[in-house]
Amino acid sequence: MPRRRREKGALPGRAEINVVSLVDVAFTLLVIFIITAPIMQGGVDVTIPRAQTEPLESPDGLIVTVDREGRIFIGEAEASYEEFAGAFPDAVRNANASRVFLRADEGVSYGRVLRVLGAMQAADVAGVGLVAEPEERR
Repeated sequence: MPRRRREKGALPGRAEINVVSLVDVAFTLLVIFIITAPIMQGGVDVTIPRAQTEPLESPDGLIVTVDREGRIFIGEAEASYEEFAGAFPDAVRNANASRVFLRADEGVSYGRVLRVLGAMQAADVAGVGLVAEPEERR
């Protein structure tokens, strides 16, 4: 019986790629992504007041936040009021933001919110949107 000659470099039998470990890694990464995605949404934690408003579809602009302690954040960067008044116009220019939103915790004094709003309007911003949670319809 004649023996077959193997071609040089050919593997015996069928060579298959084992994808089981690749699938395991892919599913592990998927689970990690699903768990961490809500955490990565970022932002400053504030309790937004409720009002009769429509939900904000996508806040694709610059967001200024005033938290319960009265601290001011441009995006996620904290600034004092004096720093904010000087840095806000540059932040709008750098972000090339067409829209600007103000999120303020419901526990912040009205005067503090007005000071921040005044500094935002002094920066020649076309308009400032106030962010509120929609009230539940009855």
